[in-house]
Formats: sequence, C-alpha cells, structure tokens
Amino acid sequence: MQTDRSATRPPYSPHGTTLLYARPGIVVTTERFTIGRNTFAVADLTHLRTARGPHDRLAVRVVAMTATLITGGGVLLGFTGGLQRLTAGAYLTLGVLFLLPVLLVLAGDRWRPPAYELWGHCGGVEVLLFSSDDERQFGQVSGALSRARELHRYPDAEDPAGTAGWWRPER
Repeated sequence: MQTDRSATRPPYSPHGTTLLYARPGIVVTTERFTIGRNTFAVADLTHLRTARGPHDRLAVRVVAMTATLITGGGVLLGFTGGLQRLTAGAYLTLGVLFLLPVLLVLAGDRWRPPAYELWGHCGGVEVLLFSSDDERQFGQVSGALSRARELHRYPDAEDPAGTAGWWRPER
C-alpha cells in the first residue's frame, strides 16, 4: 500500500508539481510517472531508452513454417535431380516462392506491428516503464517523461528569472 497516495495525487513538492501528460491510467508530472498501479519517482529514473517489442508470435511462426517448407522443397528438388528438368518459368516461380517469407515478414509487421517500449533503470534495475501500440501516444508519453526529467534536473528551467530559490554564482 502506498502511504503517500501517489496513485491519486503526487506527493507535495516545495517547487510545485507540474502536470505534463494525463490520460486514463497514465500520469506524468515533474515529480512522478504513474502507469496504472505502478508509480516511479522521476528522480529515480535513469538510462531511459526506447525499443520495439517482439514481433507477433503468430507472424513469426507463419514465416518460419513457410521458409522451412520452401527450403525443404528446393532441397528435395536438388537431391532428386529435378532442378535440371525445370523450365525457365519454373525457376521464376521458385524465385518468387523464395521471396514469400520476406513478403510475409513485411505484411506481418504492417498488420500487427511490434509495440513501442520505454525502458529505464529504477533503483539500479532495468524496468519496462511503458509499452504502447500507438506511436503517437508513445511519443507523447516519452516526450513528457523526458521533459519531466529535464525539469527535475534543472528545477528553475521554467523560471529563468531566478525566483525558484536555487542559488547560482554571480557572473
């Protein structure tokens, strides 16, 4: 159980908390990053990186089976001596069949693309912070989180006049 009620309201900060992104189940503020029931302090997040998730398992299986069957058919024709008796049209058909797994890979990634993932280190452990199929939403969340880290690192970035209370040397 979270004692600071961070799932409903970010904890108090003397510098104020700015809401950067809010959608159902996703809240990014300058102090906290909340996804569903998981909440992370922005100050604890390091080594943020984006990646693409794994390909769809069904598409991978279809491509593997197709490649195996086509390769098996080509090897079988080679061992039985059937390649010498094939016509030019049959060779063109074999060439097109060998391209079929590549076309299936492209079609599978188009119809069921891998998810966009945001990874980061929290407490020294690499954690999947956020995953989405929607590229626009992913860009908004990762942009808001990078902005939160920037504002957390430089607390007076929004207030260039210096009223944030942080000491800077005179130049």
